[in-house]
Amino acid sequence: MSIETIKINEVEYVRKDSLTQQAPSLNGLKHAIVRTQSAGVFAGYIESQNGQEVVVLKARRLWQWAGAASLSQLAVDGTSNPTSCKFPVEVERIKLLNAIEILDTTDKAKKSIDSVKVWAV
Repeated sequence: MSIETIKINEVEYVRKDSLTQQAPSLNGLKHAIVRTQSAGVFAGYIESQNGQEVVVLKARRLWQWAGAASLSQLAVDGTSNPTSCKFPVEVERIKLLNAIEILDTTDKAKKSIDSVKVWAV
């Protein structure tokens, strides 16, 4: 990520839209993307974590994404191509086993993920 700045009268200013903010919490719970060893990738609010067992609320499986080079970019920038993503319906609560990566999402990324239309067949 590059932060754009401008200098005026020897004072450097940072563009507001170049800063990232943590996604809003849900009753104090952080929004994150969780990658598991074999169940896939999910975005939602981390209710609890005990080793590799993670409970996620309001979880969406990120079955297929486009418009982000990696999960890291998806967690920071969201998707630039939401119409090519396949994110099924949100579930109220899921217990994930064998979590191998947890990425906190920015507000921008959460809004982008939420904007993806529910994929169903």
